[in-house]
Amino acid sequence: MLQDPKLHINALLKEAYQTRIADLQKSEKLAKKALKLSRQLYSADGIGRSLNQLSLFCMIQGNYKTSVKYAKEAIKHFAQLGDEIGIANAKYNIAGVYYKTNNYHSGLIYLMDCLGIYKKYGDYHNQALAEKSLGTIYEYIGDTKSAIRSYEQCIEVARKISDVNLISNAYNPLSGIYLKQGKIDKALKLIEQSIAIKTKSGDIRGLAFALYGRAKIYTKTKQFYEAERDFKAALKIHTHEKETLGTAMALYKLGFLYYEMSKVDEAKKTLKEAVLFSERYNIIIVQFKSNYLLYNIFKQEKETAQALEYLEKYLRQKEAVINTQTLKVIENYEYITRVEAIENDARAQKEKAEILEKKEIAEQTAKIKQDFLSTMSHEIRTPLNAVITISSLLADHADNGGIELIDSLKFASNSLLLIINDILDFTKLDAGKVELNFKPTSFRTLINQITRTYEKMALGKGLEARLKFDDKIARSYELDETKISQILGNLISNGIKYTDVGSVELHINKLSGDDDTDVLRFAIHDTGVGIPEDHFYKLFDSFSQPKSITTRKQGGTGLGLAIVKKLVQLHNSEVCVKSEIGKGSVFHFDLVLKKSLITEQTIQRNYDSLMNRNILLAEDNMINALVARKLLAKWGITAEHAKNGLEAIAMAKEKAYDVILMDIHMPEMNGFDAAEHIRNNDNPNTLTPIFALTADITAEYQTQYANYFTGFLTKPIEIDKLHRALVGQLVPVRQVGT
Repeated sequence: MLQDPKLHINALLKEAYQTRIADLQKSEKLAKKALKLSRQLYSADGIGRSLNQLSLFCMIQGNYKTSVKYAKEAIKHFAQLGDEIGIANAKYNIAGVYYKTNNYHSGLIYLMDCLGIYKKYGDYHNQALAEKSLGTIYEYIGDTKSAIRSYEQCIEVARKISDVNLISNAYNPLSGIYLKQGKIDKALKLIEQSIAIKTKSGDIRGLAFALYGRAKIYTKTKQFYEAERDFKAALKIHTHEKETLGTAMALYKLGFLYYEMSKVDEAKKTLKEAVLFSERYNIIIVQFKSNYLLYNIFKQEKETAQALEYLEKYLRQKEAVINTQTLKVIENYEYITRVEAIENDARAQKEKAEILEKKEIAEQTAKIKQDFLSTMSHEIRTPLNAVITISSLLADHADNGGIELIDSLKFASNSLLLIINDILDFTKLDAGKVELNFKPTSFRTLINQITRTYEKMALGKGLEARLKFDDKIARSYELDETKISQILGNLISNGIKYTDVGSVELHINKLSGDDDTDVLRFAIHDTGVGIPEDHFYKLFDSFSQPKSITTRKQGGTGLGLAIVKKLVQLHNSEVCVKSEIGKGSVFHFDLVLKKSLITEQTIQRNYDSLMNRNILLAEDNMINALVARKLLAKWGITAEHAKNGLEAIAMAKEKAYDVILMDIHMPEMNGFDAAEHIRNNDNPNTLTPIFALTADITAEYQTQYANYFTGFLTKPIEIDKLHRALVGQLVPVRQVGT
């Protein structure tokens, strides 16, 4: 039975990674086999993982150019998959190349980037590896404090996954730091633990580094033969495994040991070998140290020419390293003190990038919601406009039986409109797109209109609808009559909905006041089923309805009270509720209202005032155009029809109109662009009032176009509002005092 190719790739890569500690050449062969198979299958994940392993193996062997090449190709594949861990693994290999070739600054930045990703995904294994490598860089540039912290964090993370090999990897360099601090016993104890772990686990490469660490301790304690034994054992393993950095370091330390043992010829021979090897693999730190020690040896031997030769090499390397900003990091103490700041800055930049990414996603989501809201508004309200307006026109010519049917049609279409408005209004409120538009309003007239609207609904259930109005209330206030209508309308209709016997009453009382303002309390009393007290806390949540009292005959969206809450809060107030099961409920809120003078039209319902006016109607929906023209004709207005924005522009160029009614969503050219063109180009209508007559309730919030329109009128057409808008532009107004 043939093995699944993807499972075969996984098995090859798993074996390659496990084998690396004992047979690096075998690991490389297995990874190349996995890469070949992945390319045949066009598996981006398999290709990326295979390249990452090959990059790691090449880096260990000192094939740095090839290692970086593999890693960069892996990043491309992981980027296509959106695999952040894969990208981090590839960057980890590149960081290894950088710090092993003494480009510590770049290695540091890459490692911190990797570490952030590993922490994000809880990848403890790779997090430990990155912390250990960071410790190595900190140690190289002289920041011992940060090095110890990184090694200890490596150990802490490795313990979470019980990985003793990772723990011992950090023991080795920590032992070296303790050795430099003169803590010999502590250093020896740690390195012996590491050797024991590596011997038991079979990690040959790790054992070589541990033996190297113990040899340094023996050198310090003058146990030279033990030190030589360990250095040679480490060198043998590193050479066999093609571990270039380990080989170079072991050669240098062995040369230094011979120098300490006064075996000068062996010291010179070993150090020269270290120089040649590190030059071949661009291991500058070993070149640097070896040349400097050779310079001192030849200087002591008074071999001036050779001493100068190695001194010049040392100085050239020093200058070259400074030019490549490597030794600048090693020798510049000021930079060392800034390393932690660099790490913090990199972390801050990453967090900033994440915040910006979230902001971008939020903005895209908001735009999608806005586009959906616009489309939903237009597509549903457009046909409703025809239904509601036609029913109003038919009522003028219907007999008693017909009027009853038309009233039923009006009620059904208005109910549907209320549901749609609830959804759209809540979406606008939730997005913070709603502002209060205060203007002088005849307060009693507004309240009477609101209560009359719901009288028929109450009578239909056999209920009494009452209004109790405080005589101390002023005649007019500055208020947003649309928002007040929404608040009271939702509360009154809600009371009627949940009341089967009795009454629904609106009480408005003056609580206090002065020369400029009054504080009014609005309270809606019903004798309905009441609301359970345990439902009070979520009563004003969106889509919330008490199951214990809700049946299908109540219906609704469950958004009414949520809208009431947001609108009342917009007025800097709160809505409160009291209720008793079986006896009814009372909802109340208080508003601070500024007293005002009112502006009234001298002729509000005199159709003759609009006789013989000429209007341009831009409307792509032929049914809505027909309905609107019939409605306008009823008022004595001639309406010329343009089917899109381009036609509207052409007609506006030919003659002057008294008013332009502009739909927004039209083919060829939309209403926004058409209005902008009429306002900004030479034609007889640059100053003509232009009303947006649209089913898109988001149109009003397109602020870049707001100045081109005199006002926004929504569909379905509210006949009184349309009439008032036209009269307001075409008939002079007079001020009427309170």
